[in-house]
Amino acid sequence: MRPIELVRFAAGAIVAHPMRSVLTSLGVVIGVAAVVMMTSIGLGAQQRVTSAIASLGSNLVIVQPSAARLGGGGGFLSQGAGSGISLRDGDVDAIRRQVEGVVAVAPIVRSQAQVVAEGANWSTRVEGVTPDYMIARDLALASGRVFDEREARQGRKVAIIGQTVATNLFGTGDPVGQRIRVRTVPFEVIGVLQSKGQSSFGQDQDDVIMAPLQAVRSRLVGRRLRGDTVMNIYVKAEDGDILDRVQEDVTNVLREQHRIRPGEDDDFGTQNMASILQASQAAVATFTVLLAAVAAVSLLVGGVGIMNIMLVAVTERTREIGLRMAVGAKRNDILIQFALEAVALSLVGGLIGLAIGVAGALGMARLGAWPAAIPAWAGPLALGFSILVGLVFGAYPSWRAARLDPIEALRRE
Repeated sequence: MRPIELVRFAAGAIVAHPMRSVLTSLGVVIGVAAVVMMTSIGLGAQQRVTSAIASLGSNLVIVQPSAARLGGGGGFLSQGAGSGISLRDGDVDAIRRQVEGVVAVAPIVRSQAQVVAEGANWSTRVEGVTPDYMIARDLALASGRVFDEREARQGRKVAIIGQTVATNLFGTGDPVGQRIRVRTVPFEVIGVLQSKGQSSFGQDQDDVIMAPLQAVRSRLVGRRLRGDTVMNIYVKAEDGDILDRVQEDVTNVLREQHRIRPGEDDDFGTQNMASILQASQAAVATFTVLLAAVAAVSLLVGGVGIMNIMLVAVTERTREIGLRMAVGAKRNDILIQFALEAVALSLVGGLIGLAIGVAGALGMARLGAWPAAIPAWAGPLALGFSILVGLVFGAYPSWRAARLDPIEALRRE
């Protein structure tokens, strides 16, 4: 028989039982939709983690005292002020002098404070930094300017505020040139940061006030820290390729600065943002594969459903098969017809499932403010799996139909 006739017979058999065909394809529909949606969710999570970590700064090594713990103030680390903090201004100078390939070395101290301006008040994070901090963290201004080295050295009472602070204190007004009172200390706002959004730890990076290190350390943190103590040091490398080497050099310099003997534990720790990003991406990728694998189980269930219905169809259409073979149809024609029916059922289910999966992924992304990440290979892969399911699970019913004896088939009622 000609291929076009085999396709026509297969399509006619499917259309003749529309409800059964729909129910047969339902398992494949659910399976493909689930795979597409789960893959999209996993890739969206990966993009969100990558974006959040990248917002902390690129090519960055973070140095913290050994007493620090992850996940606190500033999106990185926190510790009780003055409790076991081992980093000093001298460490910053030593890293700047001795470590090659570094474009910025930025010390920081942090404190939580109540801020008042024009009758409004807001509790926020106050960071004492140097101008290098803007470079290390890849920060940019929406308006105003950054305090210079002279202002930083003199501890001038000037401040740069984040978008969240600006909105809560000044509404839609321009904060630049305005006065704010941090606790009891007046500061002049000289700049507003561009929005950075949430960090990878879920903290609002725009809810911050940055002021010269000396001003924050002497006027806001005060007796809780020694005069030359810093809480963290951010070291930005020229290139990501030398980040591991810069981290190793920073460690060696600080061990020498702190007179740590060979075999003794460091009283500080270093973190490489590239390695954190790589580990996070690997974890999310594993999670994505797990989600897709669990969702793919429903494809197997759909395949079993197709096999079951096709076996029923062979039984129901035994006389039809006998008549066709009696008038000249070959066993190969019967085999191909039933295989085409199984593949068509699975492929139609795959197309419907793909549409539902894409719509569901976009809807979930919109409702949850989640990145919509539908990979280009999702469509071909889903349809390819649908065809494979149809071939695999339709193989036995097709073979069984082709092996029927024409005389015995004609005798069946």
